[in-house]
Amino acid sequence: MSNSLARGAGTFTLGGNLEIARIGFGAMRIVGPGVWGPPNDPASVIRTLKRIPELGINFIDTADSYGPELSEDLIRKALYPYSGIHIATKAGFFRPGPDQWIPKGDPEYLISQARGSRERLGVDALDLWQLHRIDPAVPALEQFDAIKLLLDTGVIRKAGLSEVNVAQIKAASKVFPVATVQNRYNLVDRQSEAVLDHCESAGIGFIPWFPLSSGRLAGRGTPLDAVARKHRATSGQIALAWLLKRSQVIIPIPGTSNIQHLEENAAAARISLSDDDFEVLNKASKAVVSAR
Repeated sequence: MSNSLARGAGTFTLGGNLEIARIGFGAMRIVGPGVWGPPNDPASVIRTLKRIPELGINFIDTADSYGPELSEDLIRKALYPYSGIHIATKAGFFRPGPDQWIPKGDPEYLISQARGSRERLGVDALDLWQLHRIDPAVPALEQFDAIKLLLDTGVIRKAGLSEVNVAQIKAASKVFPVATVQNRYNLVDRQSEAVLDHCESAGIGFIPWFPLSSGRLAGRGTPLDAVARKHRATSGQIALAWLLKRSQVIIPIPGTSNIQHLEENAAAARISLSDDDFEVLNKASKAVVSAR
C-alpha cells in the first residue's frame, strides 16, 4: 500500500500551520486490558506503529493516562524521531487502576504531566496537548491558565480540549487559542452536533473518539450494510467515510493494535460517498438516535 493512502481524504491544518492527514491513529488500544499495563503482544504493537507512516498517517493521538504512560513510551520506541509525524497527547486524569479514570485538573499536575509527556516522547515541544477532561473540582479558569502557561513557555505548540460543550470552548478561547476539540461522536452518538457546528464555524479541528461505533446499524440488511456492499467495504470503513464527509474539520482517529485493521481504516480515506449515500446513512443514524 502506498504511503499516500491515508491522504485520500485530504488534510486539515491545525491552528493555521500544522497540516495533518484527515485520518489519524488513536493510541489507546496499544496498551493492556483496561487501558492498563503493557500490551499482550508488544512486538505486534511495535510492528503496527511502524506501519503508520507507511500508510500516510501523520497524526497520532495518545494520552499520559494510557498505560499509564506506556502508550507514549511505545510510540517513541517505534517511531522516534518521528520524521513528519505529529504526536498529540493529553492529561487531566489520574489512573489508580484498570478502567479507573479520575479527573485531576490541578494546574501543577497538568503542567507536570505535560512536561513528563514531552520527556517520554523525546521532543522539544509537544505538537498538540489536550486537556483530557475539565475537572469539575477545580475552577475551569485555573485549568485554562495552566494551558496558556504551557503555550507561553514552549512546552506545547498547540492546545485542545476534550469532552466539552460550546460554552466551555468559548470560555477557553478567551484564554488561549483552541486548536482542537475531542468529543465522542459517530453514526449513532451525535450528542456533540452543536459542538461540531461550532468547531466548523471557528476552524477548530474536531477529533471524534470512538469513531467506528455503529450499533444497530451494523447488522445485515441495514442501510449501513447496503452502502458497505455497494462500495465493497466494511461497515467500519463506511462509518469513517461518513465522518469524513460530514465535515471538513473532522479528523477521525480509529485505534487498533493490529496491522490489518490499521490498513483497513486507512483505506477508508479512498471511499467517496455520494450525497445519496450520505443522506441514507444520515437518516438511518438520526432514526437510531431518536429511538433511544
